[in-house]
Amino acid sequence: MPDTAIIGAGVTGVLTAYNLARLGHDVSLFDRHDSAAMETSFANGGQISASNAEVWNTWHSVWTAASRLLSEDAPLRIGLRPDLHKLRWFCAFAREGLRHRANTIELAKMALHSRQCLRDVAAREGIDFDRRDSGLLHIYGTRAQFDAALRANTLLTGAGLERYPVTPAEIAKIEPALDGNYHAGLFTPGDFSGDIHKFTRGLLNVCTRLGVKIRFGRDVRGVSSDGRRATVTMGDGTADTYDNIVICAGVGSHRLARALGDDVNVYPVKGYSLTIEIDPATHEPDAPVTALLDEDAKIVTSRLGNRLRIAGLAEFRGADTAIDPARIAILHRWVARHFPRMGRGEITEWAGLRPMTPRMVPKVGRGRMANVYYNTGHGHLGWTLSAGTAETIAGMIAAGD
Repeated sequence: MPDTAIIGAGVTGVLTAYNLARLGHDVSLFDRHDSAAMETSFANGGQISASNAEVWNTWHSVWTAASRLLSEDAPLRIGLRPDLHKLRWFCAFAREGLRHRANTIELAKMALHSRQCLRDVAAREGIDFDRRDSGLLHIYGTRAQFDAALRANTLLTGAGLERYPVTPAEIAKIEPALDGNYHAGLFTPGDFSGDIHKFTRGLLNVCTRLGVKIRFGRDVRGVSSDGRRATVTMGDGTADTYDNIVICAGVGSHRLARALGDDVNVYPVKGYSLTIEIDPATHEPDAPVTALLDEDAKIVTSRLGNRLRIAGLAEFRGADTAIDPARIAILHRWVARHFPRMGRGEITEWAGLRPMTPRMVPKVGRGRMANVYYNTGHGHLGWTLSAGTAETIAGMIAAGD
């Protein structure tokens, strides 16, 4: 069987390695870290959310974000430092606004397929990742927000998503711990939550048993292909060749693609998260259990065992993972306001980079060379889309497509 190099051991890369190994391929998995899921797959929002598949480039979304850029709690920040890649990305993002409907439907169908794939992998391999099947609740503070969501919801339900409106009273019943007044909500019973880092590390153990060669602590500095064999070169100058190469390198995919003669326009979009240990003295109704998304704040929450994950915000500042105290404070204020009765223990702050394409649909397919493939650019839906795109790209490689 062919031998394949996979660059990147986040959730997408590990799932790709798993699917290829199950098909009998000889797989080598590379990552510059000493273990898997140490970057974008480390502490994301924890939601497998087909209900969040609407792409961002609508005039309503752009206008709403732009009007709040100077607000203290603005979900979006754009760095002012000149960056040609960022400018090029935003120009393409604006053009894709013309394809909002088609891109949203495509992304929703991918998300629904992937949601089931993830369930199948977890069940087949018996992976414990603090999964919670309590659905996902979107909350809206105003009539205008809710009306805009209903318009997008017609696209999502048309793609096959089960999702329905709920009243303020139903919101309180679905999540009793949530404090605040809301105009309405949308509930998706089929969405769920879980710890992406825990899942990826568990699946990596399965990959090892399947014979995947783990090449961690290897900083890949160069890649090339002549269409028949692909070469992976390390920082120390050593190199190995393979029948195929798959780029699953997140925000690093742009650089590697250029070396391979491909244009994969992936830009890093920074997000933040808090992981809060729930004080055991907290009464159960005072600690949230349902996955949530606050439409106004663009903040999500997920219950992961005895922890609560709060995540959100978007910053276009290049490959910067530094934690801005003013930005992380937004998440601290949000959780204190919305879950005031929950006792809080140790809190871990984190920032990571979402690899995002201008059309907000990942790049899944072959490059210019016949033996070069990409599975990258999953953006804000990396956890949601990863299992499905990994199955898809493994099938394409096996078929030689």
